[in-house]
Amino acid sequence: MARRRSWMTPAREDAAPDPPDSRCPVFHALLCAGFSLIEILVVTVILAVTATAVTLAVSGASGERQLARDAERLRALLGYACEQAEVSGRSIGVSLSRTGYRFSRFERDAWLPAADGEFRPRKWSVGADAALTRDGQRVAVGAEFPEKPQLVCFSSGELTAFRLDLTLPDSTARHRIEGQPDGRVDERVMDRRAP
Repeated sequence: MARRRSWMTPAREDAAPDPPDSRCPVFHALLCAGFSLIEILVVTVILAVTATAVTLAVSGASGERQLARDAERLRALLGYACEQAEVSGRSIGVSLSRTGYRFSRFERDAWLPAADGEFRPRKWSVGADAALTRDGQRVAVGAEFPEKPQLVCFSSGELTAFRLDLTLPDSTARHRIEGQPDGRVDERVMDRRAP
């Protein structure tokens, strides 16, 4: 009677061994071979550098957009403040600091800061540098709001003539807001190197 081979019976020694690549068919050779540690590190470094470059590009562009939005908002609010000052018959002031700006109304011989509504205090969306000039003289913009506003929309419809430049430390563009004595407020983007 022929003896059947059991799974526990060892293979005969004279049988040919399996070829070494029999575990990995040709089309799976790369998967079975794997990657070396150096290859994995190189790919990781490339991905990290690419992610950093994209993040910096996006954050720089978004910082520019936020600064542009801040400049446009301030221009619009200044124009609106001058209209409201003329309609209400009360002067409205604007105080600037390194962190933002606030509006105040002149009532009973004192400037009272507005706390809510359209004239609520606002902060710069990004770390903007603000340079204020009145009558050709530089006006300090400090860490805190000054006691009296630096700019005033008078009840007559007139405005303190001024020039405010908003810039980002790492940007070549600056946003200039200019107020005219007749109450007109303009905003434009300029090259940082221009006077």
